[in-house]
Amino acid sequence: MQNTNIYAGYRYPPQIISHAVWLYYRFTLSFRDIEELLAARGITVSEKTIRNWCHKFG
Repeated sequence: MQNTNIYAGYRYPPQIISHAVWLYYRFTLSFRDIEELLAARGITVSEKTIRNWCHKFG
């Protein structure tokens, strides 16, 4: 059985990507809100990137 990582090739660790997607769908925050929450924790990511993550992994 082949083990494939769906997060392979992304700049950010899977924990950050999955957390951003979880925030978007669980609390119905805007992409800009999630961008600000992550920035407060020292993670610089654009709202467009978060939108792409949510569309792919959501």
